[in-house]
Amino acid sequence: MPRLDTQFAHLGRNATATVEPPFDGMAWYAGYEQRHAADGIEGRLVMQYSFTESWTAWEVHPHGAELVICTAGEMTLVQELPDGSTNRETLTPGDYAINPPGVWHTADVPPGTTATAIFITPGAGTDHRPR
Repeated sequence: MPRLDTQFAHLGRNATATVEPPFDGMAWYAGYEQRHAADGIEGRLVMQYSFTESWTAWEVHPHGAELVICTAGEMTLVQELPDGSTNRETLTPGDYAINPPGVWHTADVPPGTTATAIFITPGAGTDHRPR
């Protein structure tokens, strides 16, 4: 049985869903993009991560909105809005937030704690920059 924290899922065109190969590091994403290139911006990557530290980078999804669902612990989602302002939303289990297309975002986790979240992400064109 696949586990969402080690084997992500892909939601594709025509209401398809597939189990992905086990995640083995950042290079995995290049293979993911190749496997699902035909889905274009309609494809969605579904993954679960646990964090013990605040993120060290910002990310952006230019082609679609990302849904972030907190399932354990506490995390503060930080969004850099198009007008230059910053929005901070603290999520606890059961809370969710949406990162709109083109909005840079990162997350903070209180020291000494762990936060777990499910991400439903439009993977095509995702970019990163240092925090």
